[in-house]
Amino acid sequence: MKRRKSVENTRKFIMIIIGAIIAAYGLEAVLIPNDVIDGGVTGISIMGAHLFGIPLGVLLFVLNIPFIWIGYKQVGKTFALMSSAGIAALSISTVLMHDVKTILGPNDPLLIVLSGGMLLGVGIGIVLRNGGALDGSEVLAVLLSRKIPFSVGDIILFINAFIFLGASFIFGLESALYSALTYYIAKNVIDIIQVGLEKSKDVRVVSAKSEEIGDAIQARLGRGVTYTKGRGGFSNEPTDILNCVINRMEENKLVSIIKDIDEGAFVVISDVSEVRGGNFKKRDIH
Repeated sequence: MKRRKSVENTRKFIMIIIGAIIAAYGLEAVLIPNDVIDGGVTGISIMGAHLFGIPLGVLLFVLNIPFIWIGYKQVGKTFALMSSAGIAALSISTVLMHDVKTILGPNDPLLIVLSGGMLLGVGIGIVLRNGGALDGSEVLAVLLSRKIPFSVGDIILFINAFIFLGASFIFGLESALYSALTYYIAKNVIDIIQVGLEKSKDVRVVSAKSEEIGDAIQARLGRGVTYTKGRGGFSNEPTDILNCVINRMEENKLVSIIKDIDEGAFVVISDVSEVRGGNFKKRDIH
């Protein structure tokens, strides 16, 4: 058991290093040479490096130290260690790649935003998926959300709004707007890396033909179903509620199956961030 855990931690550590290197390449080869920045501590570090001539890697590491400590206190030792490894790898990589050849020039603003955002998103997403972090602003946002009536996302957006405003004075309004767009692209890529392309959906069906619908789902989709007892608040009649978890590519087929059997069925479909355990693995359809 200990050996398996050690192997898993080593795998995560290696993936975090790889993610940090990818993010550093996105910064040094695409974004920074074209005066486009990221949000959070990374954005502040880029502006500081530009204004004061301090190496970016040094600022990244120093400015993130307080947040690593906060992460240690609020989240745990493993998170702090993984984040320290990621931030150290990002800092060292930006120093080593400082003179790397820029792959895109200023005449390709759309390509700069797309490629830079994707590289950042892939790198940060890999790190987050493996239990670490590359930017302390998210740790700060989690801590502040416990003290003030705003969500983590709202706080990060608020922090980055000031960072991009500052960037408009240093690099110009156009660069600040490109930076905000880059951040938006990176954020969406991070979500894809963390959740996966086959994002899961939770489906609940209330119908007088729930069992027939459940049999069809198992036969035609290869997904397991669960029934729970319910009672209509208006009709006061007992009914079976069918529950099923699918991926988003199966949604249209599922809706079609339900309509074929009961067009009047009450169907609720909602996003699921993660599925673990149970019997979610798809069975072969014969």
